[in-house]
Amino acid sequence: MNKFIKKITFNKDGLVPIIVQDYVNNKVLMMAWANKTAINMTLKTNIMHYWSRSRQKLWKKGESSGNLQYLKNIYLDCDSDSILVQVIQKNNKACHTGQETCFFNEYKY
Repeated sequence: MNKFIKKITFNKDGLVPIIVQDYVNNKVLMMAWANKTAINMTLKTNIMHYWSRSRQKLWKKGESSGNLQYLKNIYLDCDSDSILVQVIQKNNKACHTGQETCFFNEYKY
């Protein structure tokens, strides 16, 4: 098992949250979950893999849409229970809605 994975504190379901940031412009693109297998596949291929909680299966980002995410940097937070990745986003569409980022619904307060 990869040394990086051994440092991660997974939740009771064996998952860790991943914040995805654009490597070029630093925009937060999305948040997803990953298990050990997803992280292993990401580190092995340099293409982002996640765990789909709704489908209960591993998924490669962009597998069906073509909007792949290529890993550039990976960081573990201070508590070892969340991950930040910086990616090159192919086609500039991280969100399943076709938006550049999943965070396009601004809350006015």
